[in-house]
Amino acid sequence: NSPDLIREMIDIFRSQVLEFADEMEHLYSEGEYFDLGLLAHKAKSSAAIMGMEDLAVRLKELEIKAKEGIEPEKYKDYINNFISQTRQAIEELDSYLETL
Repeated sequence: NSPDLIREMIDIFRSQVLEFADEMEHLYSEGEYFDLGLLAHKAKSSAAIMGMEDLAVRLKELEIKAKEGIEPEKYKDYINNFISQTRQAIEELDSYLETL
């Protein structure tokens, strides 16, 4: 019920997912797949807290595959999906903030 708390949570989400997106792309480009899996695990929590359950499931898939080095040709699709969905979420959250 606190607009200030809502704003703070949205700001934290925004900064985290933007940082995660940059780091995911970096780790992928460097072939650091195990670390990509660790990061996907962290990102999964942020997505789940914001109610993005489908994204959380996809991040869990990326986490498992990347940690084991399975199907690396699919990692970029997972990363692009993360970026696309979180950008859309940020746009929706920014619109919501305008109503507070």
